[in-house]
Amino acid sequence: MMMIGWMVLVVGVLLVPSSQSLRFDIQSGKIKCISEDMKSNSMTVGKYQVINPNQDRHQLLPDSHKLNVKVTSSHGHIFQWAEKVEKGQFVFTAMEQGNYMASFSAPEHWPLITLTIDFDWRTGVQFKDWFNVAKKGHVDQAMKVELEQLYHTINSIHEEMFYFRAREKEMQQLNQETISKMMWLSFVSLCFGFSVAGLQFWYLKSFFQENKLI
Repeated sequence: MMMIGWMVLVVGVLLVPSSQSLRFDIQSGKIKCISEDMKSNSMTVGKYQVINPNQDRHQLLPDSHKLNVKVTSSHGHIFQWAEKVEKGQFVFTAMEQGNYMASFSAPEHWPLITLTIDFDWRTGVQFKDWFNVAKKGHVDQAMKVELEQLYHTINSIHEEMFYFRAREKEMQQLNQETISKMMWLSFVSLCFGFSVAGLQFWYLKSFFQENKLI
């Protein structure tokens, strides 16, 4: 029973898409970057908005409370570039595995001001709107849609397992390389120590012989 419970817990964790929902501050002329580790062919969506500092939320934001937003991959591919916006969103499918970076910058302004940003970044297969897919068909297609959703979910779990297995192999290889380097370093240090000790012994022996102390 305990084993079944652990399996259910693991499946539940894999079914939940990765997400980052946070609120942070940026001063004028500063930049803040947030990264997300994504695997290839995974879908992601991000939404951001500058919090209105006015007590009356219906008032427009001043021009000083605007953002420059840039979303890039670790290989330098740009997925979004927006200038002087107060809110927005981005949606794309990762073409390659790696870290994806969302950079927020506040334009120069004097006196200095602080912008508060709400940012929600989610990644996973569950962004596909299965409910809308079901509405487009007939009622008797509901089971087919459910099976299709289950099929995509199982594929997602399968891809996650291979992803974590690949990461585990990378960590094992890194550990083996580190151990090998440490062994070589220990061997070189040991040889160097013996060499220094031998030179000291030879020098002292020569010194004592020259001075006829031995």
